[in-house]
Amino acid sequence: MIIVPLGVASATPTATRHLSSVALWREGDIHLFDCGENAQMRMLQAGLKRSKIENIFISHFDVDHYSGLIGLISTLQLQRRDRDLTVIGPKGIKEFLEFNFKFANLELSFGINYVEVEEDIESERVVDTEEYYVEARPLNHTKFCLGYRFQEKDKPGKVDAEKAEKLGITEDEQYKALKAGEDVELEDGTVIKSYEIVGHPRPGDSFAYITDTKYCPNSVKLAMNTNILYHEATFSESLADKAAETGHSTSNDAARVANEAQTKLLVISHFSARYTNPFILLREAREKFFPAWLATELRPIFTNPAQEKGIVQQKVYIKEIDDSKSSSSKGSSSGRSSRGSSDRGKKNFRKRKSSSGRGRSSDRSSSSNRRSRSDQGRKRKDRSSRDYSDKRDRRDQNDQNEGTSRPPKHITPRTPFDDFDRF
Repeated sequence: MIIVPLGVASATPTATRHLSSVALWREGDIHLFDCGENAQMRMLQAGLKRSKIENIFISHFDVDHYSGLIGLISTLQLQRRDRDLTVIGPKGIKEFLEFNFKFANLELSFGINYVEVEEDIESERVVDTEEYYVEARPLNHTKFCLGYRFQEKDKPGKVDAEKAEKLGITEDEQYKALKAGEDVELEDGTVIKSYEIVGHPRPGDSFAYITDTKYCPNSVKLAMNTNILYHEATFSESLADKAAETGHSTSNDAARVANEAQTKLLVISHFSARYTNPFILLREAREKFFPAWLATELRPIFTNPAQEKGIVQQKVYIKEIDDSKSSSSKGSSSGRSSRGSSDRGKKNFRKRKSSSGRGRSSDRSSSSNRRSRSDQGRKRKDRSSRDYSDKRDRRDQNDQNEGTSRPPKHITPRTPFDDFDRF
C-alpha cells in the first residue's frame, strides 16, 4: 500500500501547494481521498494512471475538497472508461454530480455507484470487499464532515512447506484449502488440520484519512493502531483559538490523536497558506509524537518499502545540483579569489593621452560649445516674442466680437450612454 499526497494546501492553493487530495495505491488500483482542483494533473505528474481509480472518497462539501471531481470524471469519459466508478461522500454528492452532468450534457460511458452517508450515523462500512474495507465516521467540523479508515483484511499465514511435504501434501488445491483455514483429507484417510501447517494470520495494512476537524473521539477510533495516520494540521498551537473557531486542528491536536490511537506513523497535511515554512508545524508535532512526517506533494509513503519502492515513480523532479559541477565551480571561484588577492595591492590606471593632442581638441570643443549656446538663446527669444504677438492678436479679435458672438450650440447625445450627466 502506497500513499501519494497530491495536494497539501488548505482552502486556497499557493505557488507550491495544491488543494487537498491523497491517492492510495494498492495492488494496481487507486483509491482517491478528496479531489481538489488540479488533482488529476498531480496524478499525471506522480506517475499514477487515472484509469486505475477504483473509489473516490469525498470528506465534505468545502469547495477545496471536491472542486476537481467534475473535471476528473469528464477526463475518464474522454478516455472511454468502461468499468464502474464508486463515489462515496455525504448525502448530496449524487445530486451535485448529476446536475453538472445534465448541465454539461455529458453522457457517461460508464456507471457511477453512489454511496451517500447520512449525518446521523455513528459508523458505517462504505466499501467492503474480500480483501479490504473502508469505514467512515463523522468528525467535528463546522459542517458535516467524514473521516475514513482503509483497512486490509487479515492475510492468511504462511504454509510450512517442509512439514506439508512430509505429510504428503503435494497439490496446489490442497495448499489453497489449508491457507483458507480448511482441513484436508489425504487418500489414505489422514486428515491434516490447517492450524498444524499454516501460521498465524498476518494483519493487513491500514490507513486513516482525517481532515477538517477539531479533536474528537471518532478521530482516535478511526486511527486506532493504523500504519499511517494522515491528519490535518492547519494551524500551529499559537493559533489554537482560530483553529477552534474554524473547526480545524493544530499540529498538537494531530499529535494527540496519534498518541491516543498508538499509530505507527503520523503524516500532517492541510497547511494554512500563512505557513511558508511548514516545518514549524512539524517541530510542534514531533515534540508530542514521533515519528511524524510532513506530507510532501508527489513524494510516496510506503507501508512496506522493501517490496513497494519503485512501483510508483513520479515524473516531475526537482533538479539537484551536480557535485562535479559544484566542485568545479568552487575551484574556479577559488582560483578567481586567489588571483584577486594577489592583485589586490596593485592599482590599475588608465593611460593618459598626449598633452599636445589634448590641448587642440579641448580648444575646438570649447569654441563649438560657445557657438551652440548662443544659437539656443537666440531661438528661445524668437519663440517667446512670437507667442506673445499671437496672444495679443487673439485678445484684440475677442474684444471686437464682444456682444455679437452666439453661445455654443448644445449637442444632443446620440445614445443614452453618451449623456454622462445622468451618472
